[in-house]
Amino acid sequence: AEVTEEEAEESLQDTIRERFSSVGEDYHAVDILLAEIDVYELFAFKHCMKRRVQLALCKELDQRMHELKNELEGYNSGDSEEINKKKALDALKRMENWNLFKDTSEEHHSYTVARDSFLAHLGSTLWGSMRHVVAPSVSHRAYHYYEKLSFQLYFVTQEKVRTIKQLPINVKSIRDGLSSLLLPSQKSMFTQHMLSLSEEPALMMAFSMARRAAAVPLLLVNGTYRSTVRTYLDSAILQHQLQKLSEQTALKGEHTNHRSTLEVPVFWFIHGEPLLLDKHYQAKALSNMVVVVQSDVDSWESHIQCNGRSILWDLRKPVKAAIAASAEYVSGLLPSHLAYSSAHETASEDWTWSVGCNPLSISSKGWQLSEFQQDVIARNYIITGVEESIRVVNSAIQRLVTERTSEQGFKIFKTKESVMVEKYNSVVNMWRRVSCWRICLFYLFYFWYGG
Repeated sequence: AEVTEEEAEESLQDTIRERFSSVGEDYHAVDILLAEIDVYELFAFKHCMKRRVQLALCKELDQRMHELKNELEGYNSGDSEEINKKKALDALKRMENWNLFKDTSEEHHSYTVARDSFLAHLGSTLWGSMRHVVAPSVSHRAYHYYEKLSFQLYFVTQEKVRTIKQLPINVKSIRDGLSSLLLPSQKSMFTQHMLSLSEEPALMMAFSMARRAAAVPLLLVNGTYRSTVRTYLDSAILQHQLQKLSEQTALKGEHTNHRSTLEVPVFWFIHGEPLLLDKHYQAKALSNMVVVVQSDVDSWESHIQCNGRSILWDLRKPVKAAIAASAEYVSGLLPSHLAYSSAHETASEDWTWSVGCNPLSISSKGWQLSEFQQDVIARNYIITGVEESIRVVNSAIQRLVTERTSEQGFKIFKTKESVMVEKYNSVVNMWRRVSCWRICLFYLFYFWYGG
């Protein structure tokens, strides 16, 4: 049976008398402290460890042990004799791993905290990889599959240029980068147009109306702000003006109304002075076009920092930004650090995932999409197809519900029943296969990286 507080107090006094009776006449203060430690250690093993109800006396002795430790440290570092220093040092080493007056071992507690911290971090990393790599969020639109992608490249210069070879662009890099947006079953077509602001009054008007200048605060790596004046194009105004121009034959592609071909108009503005889109961007995907700006500046301090340094942009080569914007326009791909937060019902940022040598990683370089991102493009096409097929099937069912049953209509229905049931089952089986594919993909990734 466990002793009471009174019995524990009597036991402590007996232990003190027994231990101090062995202390000789020629003793030092350190010897008294060592004897006191012996008493508390013996008492703790008898009455404090593995108790269901902790004694108040044990808590008091625990506090006293901390005081003893401080006193011994004073003897260890003071001007005491060497023999007393050695006694104090030995006692401190002896007390170093003690946990006499607590129920849980300190070592076990530290291990538990480390393990829980590791598992929490691992779970967060796996969940983040699902949200940012395997099944990332997409732009809020429907993205259909097309057999062909027709990229209409409109290079807009200030003055007229005779041939495209005279432009400060690498057409091959642009075409190679845009070709990485295609699935193996898709084909690409490229058409290049050269436009001049000096010879196109309507285009010049659109450019002038969209051009703006603003003082933008720039956060420096030392935590301070600096005001910079930036010249930029307002994408909303520019889109509205270019939409009017696109109604003209000169800015219409050959496959605008073709069901199997997606027209991707890319307006590439080449300007001498530093020019951005909406204050911070080199390219943006709008609802019906992609806009890119290029300037004659090879080292531009952007608003993004990494590893304590500002990321410098080469405004002469906006190919990476153009491909990222085109990827969003074609398939809804977003920068890898963005994800949708269901709890906040808005976009969230996790810059840990802004990695990889691909256009969607803002803090790194690279023009080619990764295989993960190409899989996401295919997934987005599948999801759009499945969702639209569900709406079509539900609308057909709703229409049948509203139809009144008649003898004549029932006869017609019976003649088509087997075909309708067959097609319905085919669609439902496809839905199930898609759902199973997504679940299998999740578990495959989980066991591959987390198992």
